[in-house]
Amino acid sequence: MNEDRIDLQSTETDENTFRKSAFYEQLVEHVFISEVLQEAWYRFGHTVEVLRAEVDASGYDVVLECNGFLRHVQLKTSRVGGKTARQNVNIALARKPSGCVIWIIREEDRSKYRMRLSYRFFGAEAGSPLPPLDDYKTAKHTKGNKHGVKSVRRAIRVVPIRYFTKINTTTELVARLFDFDFPVGDEPEPPSLNIHL
Repeated sequence: MNEDRIDLQSTETDENTFRKSAFYEQLVEHVFISEVLQEAWYRFGHTVEVLRAEVDASGYDVVLECNGFLRHVQLKTSRVGGKTARQNVNIALARKPSGCVIWIIREEDRSKYRMRLSYRFFGAEAGSPLPPLDDYKTAKHTKGNKHGVKSVRRAIRVVPIRYFTKINTTTELVARLFDFDFPVGDEPEPPSLNIHL
């Protein structure tokens, strides 16, 4: 995750969080991946393969494979109540067969020493590419050059929050990512844990 993907404004345990931002970004990502792995296994009986991008040049942070679908995922994050109203999306992500953006909304429960996650999702159904990005505004660099001019980031499009679908649970997110049936009120049986070592 780079600076686009974490909202470090304001007072969220503030200076301490800012100083440890690299650790904090990794913490959010690991919590997210843990939630996805557990949900896929315990609820749907499937494993998820996870691959991480070494460089941020192709528009994605992680690759998740499950149920015959390969998802290239760009991760964003902000806190509950954060003011972020848009996200930058790399157009290279649209060239992937089933690319998507997962915007992680985190809520810290200090009484339980845990982080709760909900989501916003920008993408299509499993197996389909991103919606076209051509009509979205082209991003600019946040800092100007010596003349104060902010140059255009031609590979980046700005997607407003209204184009992201709100997803309340990891169950719903995993079902959407990997095309699992999950009717309201249906609770799939967890897989057998008879593992022989």
